[in-house]
Amino acid sequence: MADHDPNEKSPGEPGSNAVEAFLDMQGAAMREMLAGAFAGAGGNDASLAAMFPQGIEAGELADWTRASTQLQRMWLDFATHQASEAAAKASAGTNLMDPAQWMVISQSMLAHMPKGLFEAQGKLAEETLQLWQGMAASFMAGAPGGAAANDGERAPELPRQDRRFADPAWREHPAFALMHQTYLMLADYFKGTVRAMDGLDREKRQQLEFAVNALAEAMSPGNFLLTNPVVLKRTVETRGQNLVRGMQHLINDLKRGQLTHTDPEAFTLGENLAATPGKVVHETPLYQLIQYSPSTAEVYEVPLVVFPPWINRFYILDLSPRKSFIKWAVDQGITMFVVSWKSADESLADVVWDDYIRAQIEAIDHIRDRLAVPHVHTIGYCVAGTTLAATLAILARRGEADKVKSATFFTAQVDFEKSGDLKHFIDDGQLEMIGQLSPQGYLDGRYLAATFNALRAKDLIWNYVVNNYLLGEDYPAFDLLHWNGDVTNLPARWHNEYLRDLYRDNKLVVPDALSADGTPIDLTRVATPSFVQAGREDHIAPPESVWRITDHFTGPVEFLLAGSGHIAGVVNPPAANKYQYWTGDSSAGSLQAFIDSAEEHPGSWWPHWHAWLDRQAPGKVKASGKRKPGGRGDKVIEDAPGRYVKTR
Repeated sequence: MADHDPNEKSPGEPGSNAVEAFLDMQGAAMREMLAGAFAGAGGNDASLAAMFPQGIEAGELADWTRASTQLQRMWLDFATHQASEAAAKASAGTNLMDPAQWMVISQSMLAHMPKGLFEAQGKLAEETLQLWQGMAASFMAGAPGGAAANDGERAPELPRQDRRFADPAWREHPAFALMHQTYLMLADYFKGTVRAMDGLDREKRQQLEFAVNALAEAMSPGNFLLTNPVVLKRTVETRGQNLVRGMQHLINDLKRGQLTHTDPEAFTLGENLAATPGKVVHETPLYQLIQYSPSTAEVYEVPLVVFPPWINRFYILDLSPRKSFIKWAVDQGITMFVVSWKSADESLADVVWDDYIRAQIEAIDHIRDRLAVPHVHTIGYCVAGTTLAATLAILARRGEADKVKSATFFTAQVDFEKSGDLKHFIDDGQLEMIGQLSPQGYLDGRYLAATFNALRAKDLIWNYVVNNYLLGEDYPAFDLLHWNGDVTNLPARWHNEYLRDLYRDNKLVVPDALSADGTPIDLTRVATPSFVQAGREDHIAPPESVWRITDHFTGPVEFLLAGSGHIAGVVNPPAANKYQYWTGDSSAGSLQAFIDSAEEHPGSWWPHWHAWLDRQAPGKVKASGKRKPGGRGDKVIEDAPGRYVKTR
């Protein structure tokens, strides 16, 4: 029997001749259109020359030469800075010189699609032909000779809209209009075909949908220099200086090993971020406990302790003063404590979930002793909310549930069956890779940041590739994005066990399937009054998943659905007057039943939560003694925000 190349495709197999022929034809046609357009000159020729200044003066040529020299020198300096292997990998990036290169990526995408994905090739071919014919007719009718509309004429309306291609440059010339419209058509086709495929279980279908979406976003013509007319215009207008600035941005990011989203020099912790006055009143190798100074003469008798996620910095709740949840809560008369987790290093290599649960209990006990109160309110955000649920179950089992007066959960999951896109990164192969990336016992936070960025790659990766690398734009001063890039390292052993036991195996909702600190965990024992907040557009902790906490707790639960997602849905101060929230029947049988019963309210949900908290314990006391941290006779460690939040 003759040898058969496994990469060779037979007629009728996925990615076979019909589709590839169309892609080849489209790529070749675009290449010719662009080549002719750049070479065209005047008259009625459909030329891109109209997009750019005509001619190059001697002085301009010197500017272009200088920009080219700068680019070469910058890259050589970087190559010298890096190890030779890393520099070789960096310099072997995507080739930006072929105007039809994204078509090649399309063909590569076809080769990786599973069998059955292109059974409807005839339909794709028909739609492609209709698109090309319709685009040609539109431009022939809209501008003489097929050139872009000008002199106040509107460019032709296009069948598909996408904000990535909102700039008029994408519609002013038929080559770029056809290019991005074809891309959008193919992307829609890929996604729709996956959704229509038979024979896939739910988990595999979701993984394939995620992979197709990610690849479709990566192959956008907007991501490449010579297929993005906005970048081409900017390059000519600045005589290449945008590419010089973009190269410097790229080199800086390669040195950091992390994509930059905001101006790194714009913020300083303790000055314009995490600046709410307070003191560090307790410290362990794992966390610091911060108590904030009161701003009112009276405060609620029951204090509140916030457990933020240790996969991020706590100051997501203490951004600039007008956005700070911590400052707002202090101004409502709440005695606020916040745990600041230490970013992991070799000394925390053996930390596991039990240690975080013990830390929560210890912080609760320390506050009770410090202020001589029987109980505290608690807030758990994201993974710390998951941990708080386990802590409450353990306290209940030990007969100590009354240490916690109430519990609030910000976008926290306990049932991980419907836990969203993060599940696509959790299988045996991924868990093994995490172990390989953690030789010193901790996972570099940059890997986790890259994972979260990949969940919204269009907004958090490719948008910045275009704006900062290709257009050479300066970074904005944005506090939320500064926090997003301020990564923390994670104990690798804890991280692996958390992903395996909770995300993959969903053991937390099985009574006594897990134990911590020597005590079995049964969530049905939790009777503490609870307030549960979810974000309507949360892609990390989807509302369907967060809702399920109501299925497992046996005490009174109030559920609230906030507008926006995992961060903006939580950090929504009343002064901003943004978004909305929904309240309804928290005892409903499903999230959809809750939504059907819900009433929409404009603006921030914080005042609604505060009213709920007030009902749990309305009593107040004078803001004196240890209610004012650092006062006479009160020994404290240092000023807020403390050292741990600044360690990398």
